[in-house]
Amino acid sequence: MKKNNVLLGLLLVAVAVGLVVLSLNSKEETETMSENAAINAIKQRTSVRSFTSQAVEPEKIETLLRAGMAAPSAVNKQPWHFIVVTKREQLDALADANPNAGFLKQAPLAIVVCGDLQKALPGDAQEYWIQDCSAATENILVAATGMGLGATWTGTYPRKERVEAARKVLNLPEHIIPLNTLVIGYPDGTVEPKDKWNVENISYETFGGNASENTAVTPTPETKKELHEVNGVASFRENPFTWFTGDGLLLGAGDKNSFNAMTIGWGALGNIWGAGTPTITVYVAPARYTYEFMEKTKYFTVMTFDQKHKQVLRYMGSHSGRDEDKGKALGLTTLYTENGTPYYAEAQEVYECEMIYHSPLDSKGFGEMPTKFYANFSAGVHHMYMGKVIRVLKK
Repeated sequence: MKKNNVLLGLLLVAVAVGLVVLSLNSKEETETMSENAAINAIKQRTSVRSFTSQAVEPEKIETLLRAGMAAPSAVNKQPWHFIVVTKREQLDALADANPNAGFLKQAPLAIVVCGDLQKALPGDAQEYWIQDCSAATENILVAATGMGLGATWTGTYPRKERVEAARKVLNLPEHIIPLNTLVIGYPDGTVEPKDKWNVENISYETFGGNASENTAVTPTPETKKELHEVNGVASFRENPFTWFTGDGLLLGAGDKNSFNAMTIGWGALGNIWGAGTPTITVYVAPARYTYEFMEKTKYFTVMTFDQKHKQVLRYMGSHSGRDEDKGKALGLTTLYTENGTPYYAEAQEVYECEMIYHSPLDSKGFGEMPTKFYANFSAGVHHMYMGKVIRVLKK
């Protein structure tokens, strides 16, 4: 009997532990799901200006307002007032009051976010109402995205003519200031969010400070999966006379042990020594750190970047790899081809080239233009490197 009681006790303990573990796991999973949902809503938020005729349900409107009121405010003053507009006549009048809100005429809902100066802090701190109401606005926008709605922030304050026009439509007293009008509804179609990530907008410790090993941003693994191999000749659509101009291209050379990358604005595309042998020719001055790698490498890469990564080219062209790991400072992900040639996962296009010819430019053949150029160029006469394109990766 005593033995049975012991066994029963152990069984009950095991069940209890199991329930606790299940509860903890469930809590962790729920927290992870909530975190992912919040981050996804933030990332997916984008301005929507085309809506269906479907009305936004009252319970969803209340959820949006609750989200707005959950925002932080200075000294918890909560100096906001939200005006919900659903009547067609009022919506059209608000659209006429704001030249940027014309699309409100086909939207079913507007929430006008206002500041209440009677609730705001006194003196110089009064202007905090703008920050407080802006935080509430962003909460509403993100909540709308998470609920399957579309929304756009249309600004009113501090444009005096817009403020006065909104006052007349909404019959606002003097202490209520309209900050913005949020146009909300069910999206008519799909609007893809913009990727606004830009490391140029980040400094560490002081303005312009670079990331340390402990603070460098690590790109997500998904970035590495976006490049895929294509037929470089068939897919090339750029103007060969302007491909190297503009923000430039990025040249990478070295191997898995050591490499460097630099921005280049000179180069040529061609075909030489046999049909079907596309080539890329680049030029590097002896004083450049990349020159050391180009002189001993068998392969190199030429990379293009889209507009959201244009800061990469500016940074790579104004900093030396002798002083820092530039890719790491920018938070870039270094990858390697089958030949061990380095490139960055954030590139839009990667052209891997096999070196087939290199030589310094011969000053004996210079005409007037290069002669004048090198007269005041301290980095030395450029070396020419011609590579046969053997692999092209594109997003």
